[in-house]
Amino acid sequence: MIRVLLADDEAVVRMGVRAVLASAPDIDVVAEADNGHDAVEAVRAHRVDVAVLDIRMPGLDGLDAAAEIRRLGTETAVLVLTTFADDSYITRALGEGAGGFVLKTGDPNEIVAGVRAVAAGAAYLSPLVARRVVDRLADRPQATEGLADLTAREREVLGLLGAGLSNVEIADRINVVEGTVKVYVSAILRRLGVRNRVRAAIVAYEAGLIPKEP
Repeated sequence: MIRVLLADDEAVVRMGVRAVLASAPDIDVVAEADNGHDAVEAVRAHRVDVAVLDIRMPGLDGLDAAAEIRRLGTETAVLVLTTFADDSYITRALGEGAGGFVLKTGDPNEIVAGVRAVAAGAAYLSPLVARRVVDRLADRPQATEGLADLTAREREVLGLLGAGLSNVEIADRINVVEGTVKVYVSAILRRLGVRNRVRAAIVAYEAGLIPKEP
């Protein structure tokens, strides 16, 4: 089971997201919070695999909470709930270690997919979020130019990474061992000049490398 913390200052939103996650047999919402401080404390108190955090919350917002969770040294992954109005926070969120972004108003299945992806160590971007935020990334030109340096296999791996697949899932898809995928991913990040899988995933979306059926 994937143990989830859900943090949002709007009770109605929490209720809706919890209902969506409850429909997944492998996800269990073990704690809720209506502010960033309580979210961090919930991570301390529970064995949380994924923290689903709203960006705008009173006291400590979701991005500051993500930074605090990272400093705890746990293996808790962070999935950010966002709206189009929150686009300007994306670059900061990447720096705080967020593993993915989903829209509150998007397809409910994306929330489930996002939780599963970041829990497995993969990156996940709601397609609409990816298209809106790609122009805001400061390192976009460098990353785009780096695409030409990728081999055909690395481009394939980048597309699967962008689709939210973990290293294990990518290895199974292309029939190699997980260690080989790790080598590919490291090379991809280096050649694109990006710091993490989320930024690489955005490049994959921009370049049209995401397979239609990941």
